[in-house]
Amino acid sequence: MGMDGGAGTDDLRGQEAVRFTSELIRMDTSNYGGGDCQERPAAEYAAERLAEAGLSPLVLESAPGRANVVVRIAGSEPELPALLVHGHLDVVPAQAEDWSVPPFSGEIRDGVVWGRGAVDMKGTDAMLLAVARAWSREGRGPRRDVVLCFTADEEDSAAAGADWLVRKHADLFQGCTEAIGECGGYTVHTAAGQRLYPVGAGERGTNWMRLTARGTAGHGSKPNRANAVTRLSAAMTRIGGHQWPVRITPTVRAALLALGEATGVALTPAEVDDPAFDADGYLARLDPEAARLVLASLRNSANPTVLQAGYKTNVIPGLALGEVDGRTMPGLVKEFEAVLDELTGPDVDWSYLHQEDALSAPVDAPVFAAMRDALLARDPGAAVVPYCMSGGTDAKQFARLGVTGYGFSPLLLPPGFDFQGLFHGVDERVPAEALRFGAAVLDDFLSSVG
Repeated sequence: MGMDGGAGTDDLRGQEAVRFTSELIRMDTSNYGGGDCQERPAAEYAAERLAEAGLSPLVLESAPGRANVVVRIAGSEPELPALLVHGHLDVVPAQAEDWSVPPFSGEIRDGVVWGRGAVDMKGTDAMLLAVARAWSREGRGPRRDVVLCFTADEEDSAAAGADWLVRKHADLFQGCTEAIGECGGYTVHTAAGQRLYPVGAGERGTNWMRLTARGTAGHGSKPNRANAVTRLSAAMTRIGGHQWPVRITPTVRAALLALGEATGVALTPAEVDDPAFDADGYLARLDPEAARLVLASLRNSANPTVLQAGYKTNVIPGLALGEVDGRTMPGLVKEFEAVLDELTGPDVDWSYLHQEDALSAPVDAPVFAAMRDALLARDPGAAVVPYCMSGGTDAKQFARLGVTGYGFSPLLLPPGFDFQGLFHGVDERVPAEALRFGAAVLDDFLSSVG
C-alpha cells in the first residue's frame, strides 16, 4: 500500500502534474467577487482529463459559467468511510504590469511554473488529476472511496461553489467523514537547517463586518460634533489598534509542542497549560519561520479594510460605511462580538457581511498519521507539525456535512522560497520539482489511507 509502481509512474505522473498546472494557469479564472468569474473552462479541462482516465465526472453549474466538478473514485474497501479531496478552480485577480511574466502565461522557465494559481491552487488541482490518471493507467486505486471535487468561488464567498454544492448536491458527498484541501504539507526551512511540514488541522473563523456611522449632514465649514466620518474613523482606529489577548486552542497547543520538539526549543505541556505562559515570548525564541506558522492563530483579529463616505469636500455626509476583516479562534465568537460592541461605541453600528465558523480537526487521528507517514517516506528526517490556518478554505462549507477537514496539498520547496507570501502575491510560481514531489506524496497517502 502506498507504493507508486516504480520510476516510470513517478516520471509520467510528475510530468502531467507540471503540464496540467501550466495549462490550467492559462485559463483566466480570476474571481472579482460579486459573481464576476468564469470557472467553466478550467472545469471542462479537469473533467476531460478525468474522462480520459475512464472516470465519469459531473460538471455542475451553479450559475452560467460558474462550474464545479465532482467525481467519485471507488475504493477497494467499500466498508471504509469515503474521503473528500477538494481544490478550487478560481484565482484572485492579477495586475499584469506588476509581474515579471504575464500572470496567465503558465510559462515554465528554469524548472519553475509561473502564473496566477501556481500555488493557490491550480498546482494542487493538477497533482490530483495526475494521480487519478496514474491509478487508471496502472489498474490501481485507493482503499477508501475518494470523492474528487473541484470548486468554483472559493476566492469569494463560495456561494457559487462549495456552499452551493453542500446545499444542492449533498448526496455526492455521502459517506465522506474527512477531507483534505489546500494549505498544508509544504516545506518550511529553519535557519538551523530543519525541514518542517505543517499540516492544517484547524482554521480560524471568518467574521467579515460592515460598520455604519450616522451623523448630522451639514456644511463643511461649520462645527459638527455629529460627523459620521469622524465617528467611523475613530471606531476603525480603535479596532485597528486593539491588542487581542492570546487564546491557545487545542490545535495551536499541539502546534507549539510539535514545533518545540522539532526545533529543540524546549516546551512542556505543563508550560503551555500554565495560565501565565507567555506565548509571544516563546515565539520570539523560536526560529522565525517556525514561529510564523502559529503567530496568526494565537488570537482573534480584526483589520479595517474598506472606507466609504462623502461626495464633496465641503459637505459633511450624514452616513459613513466601513468594512472589517475579522477572524476568530474556535469557541471565541461571543468574546469577539463583545469586544466589537465596545470598540465601535455608541455612535457606530456593525453587522456581519459574511460569517463562517472556525474549525478544528484532531491531530491524533489515523488520517493525520497517514499524511505524516506519506511526507516522511518522501523526505526522511523532516518533521510534520499541525497548525491552524489564519484564514479559511472550502473546508468550512463541507464541515456543514459533518466532514472533518485538513489542509494537505504537499510541495517540496527550496530554502528561501516564500510560499505564504506568494498566496495572492505578485510573481506567483511553483517549482516543477515541488509538483512532482506533491503528486507522489498525494498518491502514497490516497492509495494507503484507511
